[in-house]
Amino acid sequence: MSRPFKISFSNGLNAETIQVDASTAPEFILHQFALEKRRPAIVVIGGASKLGAADFNRLQRLFIEVLAPLAQKWQAVVVDGGTDAGVMRLMGQARAMIGADFPLVGIVPIGLATLPDQSAPSSEAAPLEPHHSHFVLVPGSSWGDESGWIAKLATAVSDSVSVTILVNGGEVTWKDASQSVKADRSIIVVAGTGRTADILAAALYGDAKDARAEALVASGLVRAIDLEAAAETLTAIIEDIFAAKS
Repeated sequence: MSRPFKISFSNGLNAETIQVDASTAPEFILHQFALEKRRPAIVVIGGASKLGAADFNRLQRLFIEVLAPLAQKWQAVVVDGGTDAGVMRLMGQARAMIGADFPLVGIVPIGLATLPDQSAPSSEAAPLEPHHSHFVLVPGSSWGDESGWIAKLATAVSDSVSVTILVNGGEVTWKDASQSVKADRSIIVVAGTGRTADILAAALYGDAKDARAEALVASGLVRAIDLEAAAETLTAIIEDIFAAKS
């Protein structure tokens, strides 16, 4: 079995990292990271593409003023796709800006992960976000190969006390959202952030234009909040979910 190793970033930070194979159980990963204690989990999925400056600033504040502080308060494990882009970058930067120490675990297909001081394994590869505390390098060379791992790791650490936050997003986000529903995890969609988020929000209000959105909404696990008023609403929802099951 693989053992964790440290990777070091140019910002001086280190991250515990483990490379796993298809047979590795999420409980083994948590044991290796010493994250076995049952604690809440926040799954962050989606992107941040094509947002105007005003909406991007609102979204950035949502991460800095709401998501990172809530994760810190509850010492939740935050799980995302781990690369230095979109919501994963926003999550990492927010954690750093408030000086938080909650575990931030990025899960990335090994064939697409560019580690510090190493060459990219493929033209589609992306660098890791340098404020994450942990990385899991999973089998695969296509974006979306990490989706099932994200859902399973969040379930393993949280014992059902968890929530998924969906912002913007493209094709892979549909797969991520489907995995959250499969895990019976509530999804909070931040409407007004575009693309997948807005398609899902429209479906919630009866304007379904995508069969994938219809299927997710039919689960009863999806709800939407508007970006402009997201801070107060999101805080209340997450507090209720975590407090009710703590």
